[in-house]
Amino acid sequence: MKILLVRVSSLGDVLHNLPMVADILRRHPGATIDWVVEEGYQSLVRLHPQVRKIIPWALRRWRKSLGKLETRAEIKGFFRTLREEEYDYVFDTQGLLKTGIIMGAARVRRGGKKVGLANGSEGSGYEGISRFFHTDSIPLDPRTHAVARGRMVAGAALGYPINTAPDFGLPAPQGAQRPAFLPPDDYAVFFHGTARDAKKWPHADWIALGQALAPMPVLLPWGSQSELEDAQSLASALPNARVLPKLSMMDAVGVAQHARLAVGVDTGLTHIAAAFVRPTVEIYCDSPKWKTEGNWSDRIVNLGDMGMPPSAPEVIAAARRLLETS
Repeated sequence: MKILLVRVSSLGDVLHNLPMVADILRRHPGATIDWVVEEGYQSLVRLHPQVRKIIPWALRRWRKSLGKLETRAEIKGFFRTLREEEYDYVFDTQGLLKTGIIMGAARVRRGGKKVGLANGSEGSGYEGISRFFHTDSIPLDPRTHAVARGRMVAGAALGYPINTAPDFGLPAPQGAQRPAFLPPDDYAVFFHGTARDAKKWPHADWIALGQALAPMPVLLPWGSQSELEDAQSLASALPNARVLPKLSMMDAVGVAQHARLAVGVDTGLTHIAAAFVRPTVEIYCDSPKWKTEGNWSDRIVNLGDMGMPPSAPEVIAAARRLLETS
């Protein structure tokens, strides 16, 4: 059996799609699984040893230069590569027009299926036109967890129940190469940055948490100029904190993978720490907890909810408990 997964973005959403691979191979151990993903996230998918082929999609870059001959040649090359294989099943678990177009262009064997979402989840960017490209559309409760959505779509199409904890297929920290810029001993990482200000946790609360964890080193990654300024401000108040250099996505993944403790707002790198089953505190300030909370391990604590950010004492207590028991 040959299967193609179409989940192109974003970082957290690609991560949440990974358990589909283990589910499918548990029921169909001889299957081969390929994946179409935005080029910036292909290194994350490559961490999964059971994804055979990754087909990079570069729309974010292409749209800046659609008039150039080399860009149009790249796009043609993408679709040529996409159509090299015939698949038994193509799954689009994003439900957008662009992912529908990819699904539509993919080739299936006689009797093959193109399976996608019949509806979006609450607050999602689902585009109903994507159903035009399906042979089968799977309806789900609008409040289905982000990890469960893809798993349930594949389970419904392939005829198996979803009754196990998600297996992300990510390598354990033991034996994985530790980035040279990391401290040699235990450290905490604060994933404080997020694109939407309403999802941020108050500056004073981060400082209180860092002080409570002292003398454990606290690492502060960043991804934009404003996040760098926030990290520098936090570090100026925390002698045990260090602002990291600008990191590649995979270096940032390594920070999450090796952390003794990860604390972060609702963002992709926080969810990556939870997927590695590192001791993680997920902080929800202005997004619904039900949608992405790490609910597969007691090494993950989810605090706050939409419009109800947790207090510093709540997060400090959770962090200390994880450090004592994990």
